[in-house]
Amino acid sequence: MMKTMLIVAATLAAVQAPVRLTGDWQARAADEIRHIMVRSDSSAQFGNDVARWRVVGDSLWITLGDGVWQVYGMQLAGDKLTISGGDLEKPVTLRRVGPPNARPDTLTIPDAPAPNQRAW
Repeated sequence: MMKTMLIVAATLAAVQAPVRLTGDWQARAADEIRHIMVRSDSSAQFGNDVARWRVVGDSLWITLGDGVWQVYGMQLAGDKLTISGGDLEKPVTLRRVGPPNARPDTLTIPDAPAPNQRAW
């Protein structure tokens, strides 16, 4: 009985554990390597673009400040993140290559759209 309770408690803890997306992620696009900095303040930066992100179940929601959430399917396995769907023609796999750096004060995070403002 006690062993069963410990297994259930461990399973619930694992299910409720927050997804750790923060880090310096690297993706290959054609002949170039792109870096995406994902920070715990809900910002993601790639080049000069700054987005806001959130995880909803097994989906990654991203907005660039255009008033809508772009929604992607997400699979995270250690330092490997695969996103699919949304506006992507095929799945994209990123690899975490380091910790995130701090967001400069000059970069602002876009406002979050309402949850029902999704790009379909």
